[in-house]
Order: sequence, then C-alpha cells, then structure tokens
Amino acid sequence: MTLLAIFVLAACGGNEGGASDEKDKADDDPLQVVTTFTLLEDMVVQIGGDRVEVDNLVPIGTDPHEYEPLPEDIKAATDADLLFFNGLNLEGGDDGWFAKLVNSVDQNDDVIFELGEGVEPLYLTSSEGEEEVNPHSFLDPTVGIQMAENTRDALIEIDPDHEEDYEERAETYLTALKEIDETYKDKIDDIPEEDRILVTSERAYQYMATRYGLEEGYVWAVDTEEGGTPEQITSLINFIEENEPPVLFLESNVDERPLETVSKETGVDIFQDTIFSDEIGKPGEEGDTYVKFLEYNIEKIHEGLTQ
Repeated sequence: MTLLAIFVLAACGGNEGGASDEKDKADDDPLQVVTTFTLLEDMVVQIGGDRVEVDNLVPIGTDPHEYEPLPEDIKAATDADLLFFNGLNLEGGDDGWFAKLVNSVDQNDDVIFELGEGVEPLYLTSSEGEEEVNPHSFLDPTVGIQMAENTRDALIEIDPDHEEDYEERAETYLTALKEIDETYKDKIDDIPEEDRILVTSERAYQYMATRYGLEEGYVWAVDTEEGGTPEQITSLINFIEENEPPVLFLESNVDERPLETVSKETGVDIFQDTIFSDEIGKPGEEGDTYVKFLEYNIEKIHEGLTQ
C-alpha cells in the first residue's frame, strides 16, 4: 500500500480536532507514546518507566530517513498522547514521512516533540554541492544529554502529576550519559594524536568527531543510493594515503562493498567489529540500549585506533 493511500484511509477514519482531545484517561493509565526510531524508543522507556507505553515506528534494520508508515502506525499516531521525533532532518524534514503522517491524522501540535530541539546543527555537502543538515547528532553523548532533558521536560509537560517520577529517572539517566561523555574524552585522549583518524563508510560521526577531536574520512557524506561512486572511493583513497589511519570502520547498517574496495586499494584493514550509526542493537545483542550503543562505539573506536 502506498503512503498516499494510507493517508487517505487514515483521513477517512480519523478524529476531527486531534485524537488526544477525545480521550478519557484514568489518572493511573500509562501515556500512549509514539517514537520514530529505536533510539528514541529506548530513551523514552528509560525516563518514562511504567508511566509510558511506547509504539515505535521504524524497526531495527529499516532506514529511518525514508520510512513508509504502515496502517498500524497511523492508528498509533492517532491514539497517541505524545509523539517524539528526532528532527534535524532524520525523518525527512518538513516534507518528510513523519510530517506527512502527523498531518494526516490531525494530531494536536502540543503533543508532538522534537527531541533534537536546541542542538546546534552541522551540515553535510552532497556530491552535487548542496548542503543539508546531518541528522546523526545523537552519536555525540552531549547531544544525548540534551535529548534526554527534552524527553523529561515533555513528559512532565503532558503528565505533570508524575513530575517527581520523571525527574528521578531522568537524573539517573543523565548521570550515566555524563559519565559516558567523560569516557569519550578519556578514551580519545588515550589515542596517539597522529592516529585520531576515524574512517567510515558514511559521514555519520560528524558531531562526535567534532566534539572530541577526531579527523574524519568517509566514502559518502549524504546517505543516498549513490554511496560508493568511483569519485567518492578515489577521494577516500587519497585521504587515507595522506593521513595513514590505523584501521577503517564499517557501520552495522551499510553496504560493506565500497569500504572493502577502499581497504583493498590502500592495504588498510577494516576493523574486525562493526560500529553503530543509525540504530541501536537488536534486543539481547550488543548496543541494545542507547547507553550501551554509545559505550560500544567508543570501546571499538579506541580499540581500533590504538592496536
């Protein structure tokens, strides 16, 4: 079913004036929350606890940039007490799939929260020379701190009777993120200065690299179907020959072939373990929470650049 057809069905069955206006919730009923991708789902669960029931839209293994909502997503968005999205162009911006989804169900703007609000955007330049916002800010733990604070504040705004619960959970969560920020500083300071070179397939790590002082190399800047063109591969080969990074890093959710070509041409090995970019790990596996995702990445980056 096409996205347009789903929106038509939703409009036919939707509630006028926003679904949240017609709810008659008991005081102790958990909030019905919609998140756009797995990292936000985990953050909301960690801070909301048993006060939230979360429907996440984009599952692990699916591109959050160009998602096509399902009929059950329409129902979840219609019934939601809160909707959380990343922003910073992750869901396609003002004309993207999430904006179309919430417009189709006529949700109340007061219950829709951008968790990337307040984050200073960094920009990518496409091969055509066009600039766009890099959405991968959450790879920087300090951005995670801002997002967690935004999550806490949104939950309190909608559910002020349980402010103390949200404050307590958020404080624990923020303490963990602040400790991870210190870990990133320590681990990267431990890498020899000449080896602080992070080479990946996609330029997803711009915020983190800028924050902690890593030089970036990558095959493509903007995540498109054209990733891995001969020009992009040649450019990265030249970067590697000039900077001599210890290893290359492959992300868990990208086509490995372009970086394998670069490795073969330069003689620089790809690190034995992949690292995370767009999504947390599957339940029960490495990086299956945002905190573990951040911890895993810095452990692997440190290991690779100090071997």
